[in-house]
Amino acid sequence: MKSPILLGFLMLLSACAPPVSDQRPITVPVAPTPDVPPASAEGAGTGIPGQPLVERRDVQAFIREMVAQHRFNAVQLRATFSRAQTQPSIIAAMSRPAESKPWHAYRPIFISAKRIQGGVEFWRANAAALARAEQVYGVPPEYVVAIIGVETQYGGNMGKYRVLEALATLAFDYPRRAAYFRKELENFLLLARGEGIDPLAPRGSYAGAMGYGQFMPSSFRSYAVDFDGDGHRDLWRNPRDAIGSVANYFNKHGWRAGQPVASPAAVSGGRYPALISRRVAQPQYSVASLRGQGVAPEERISDGQMAMLLELQGRDGPKYWLGFHNFYDHPLQH
Repeated sequence: MKSPILLGFLMLLSACAPPVSDQRPITVPVAPTPDVPPASAEGAGTGIPGQPLVERRDVQAFIREMVAQHRFNAVQLRATFSRAQTQPSIIAAMSRPAESKPWHAYRPIFISAKRIQGGVEFWRANAAALARAEQVYGVPPEYVVAIIGVETQYGGNMGKYRVLEALATLAFDYPRRAAYFRKELENFLLLARGEGIDPLAPRGSYAGAMGYGQFMPSSFRSYAVDFDGDGHRDLWRNPRDAIGSVANYFNKHGWRAGQPVASPAAVSGGRYPALISRRVAQPQYSVASLRGQGVAPEERISDGQMAMLLELQGRDGPKYWLGFHNFYDHPLQH
C-alpha cells in the first residue's frame, strides 16, 4: 500500500448521469398474491414491527407509481413487498453515524495494521484488475483499494440488511431524507429487473449501499461496469467488477490522472485561519498564494495547483491538510 496517511485522509470522508432504461420483467420466486384491501390509517405512514410493507397505503401508492411509470407487474411487486417489512434499527443507526466523530477518533477506525494488511492482500490478489483499471480509467490502484477497504474491509463486511427493506424503511419512515431514499428504492427495483436479481436477495448497509464499494442503486445503474466481460455487473461476489466500477466512478466524476489528492500542511503566522474551508468545496487558492499567507504543503506540490485548506481535530490540537481537485471531486464526496 502507498502512503497510509493519505489513504486515511481519503477514508475520512466515507459512504450519478441519467440511468439507462430497463424494461425486462422482474423475476420474483414467490407465488403471486391477490390485491390487498386498503391499509388502515395506522399503517399509512409509519411502519409497525412485523407488518408487511404491502399493507401500507404509502407503499401501495409507490407500487402504483412503479407500474404506471416503469411498467412493473403489479402482482409481482405486491408479492415482493408482502415479504418485506420496515426495520426500526435502521432509523436508530441513521442517528449515530461514525462520520460524526472527530478526526482523531475516526481515523483509528480505518488506519489499523489489520486493515493495511488486508489492503496489501487484496492488492496482490487483484493486481491485474487494478493495473487494468488504472490503464482504462487513469485511477491508481491505491485509491481504488482505499475505497474498497474503508467501505467493506475488502469485501469482508458488505452489510447485513436486505437492501429492499433498508431503502423502504428510509423512504417511508425517515421524513428528513424520504425523497432521496424513495428515488433510490425506485432505482433499486429497476436495477434488480435490469440485472435479473431477486429484489429480496441483495444485502447491504443500513442506508441501502451495496457490494464491495457500497454503491447506492442510482450509482450502480450509472457507473457499475462488467469489468471482466462475463455478462454481469456483480459488485457482491466479483472483485474485478468492483474494481472497475470504483475506478469508473472516479473517472466519471472528474478524476485527473497524475495529479495529487491531498497533502499535510504546515501553517504559520496569523493569516491562514481566514483561509480554512468550513466545508469541502471547489479549491479556490493556488499553492503559491497559500504559501504567501503562511500555508505550506509538506510534500512537493506545484505552486500553480489549486487547493483548499482543511483543519482537522487532532488529539493534541488541529492538523492541517491541503485538498486538491482530485480530493474535492472523488467519489466519497458524492
